[in-house]
Amino acid sequence: MPKESVIFGIAGVFFGVLLGWIIGSQQAVTARPAPAASTEAQSPQAQSRTAPPLDESRAAALKATADSKPKDAATRVELGNLYFDHDRFSDAVRWYREALALEPKNTDVSTDLGIAYYYMNQPDAALKQFDHSLNIDPRHTKTHLNIGIVRAFGKQDLEGAVRAWERVIEIAPSSSDAATARQALAGVRSAHPDTGGAAAQGTQRPQDKPE
Repeated sequence: MPKESVIFGIAGVFFGVLLGWIIGSQQAVTARPAPAASTEAQSPQAQSRTAPPLDESRAAALKATADSKPKDAATRVELGNLYFDHDRFSDAVRWYREALALEPKNTDVSTDLGIAYYYMNQPDAALKQFDHSLNIDPRHTKTHLNIGIVRAFGKQDLEGAVRAWERVIEIAPSSSDAATARQALAGVRSAHPDTGGAAAQGTQRPQDKPE
């Protein structure tokens, strides 16, 4: 989808403010509201902004291209992006899956598919898809960021979220993704000081080489 590959960024205290912007894997896009501030995440659909009207003529033109080019993964990704950006998540899933069938090692598309599942209130499907992304590229930091978000908000698993965000910092400590992970970790630990993880326990994991 046309985003950096993260469902939303985290600013301020983890449970106490609205959580801000969503990013996906490819370009910047208008932010969607995050789940409402509470100790239990709400359904993503309940907090989603009102999407702009879909450009049906553009969608039809892209579908015609896809129909005429059965091996064209790029057009299918574009259709997935288009539908995602208009909150048509089930349609986005269809086209991301078709694109991934043609390019099974495309980590960005795999992660975007997982994000779409999350917004359909299917956190387990999202996590399974993110596992597929990591099978392709274990160092894909945006996938690790998304795993943390889904574990925190979709599964209420703060320990798992912390581990995922710490992994981002291990892989690429100087990256913008690591900065986002540090914000997330600071928010979690501000609200829940007893949350575990390597940093909270005063231990370190083996470090991968920075990018």
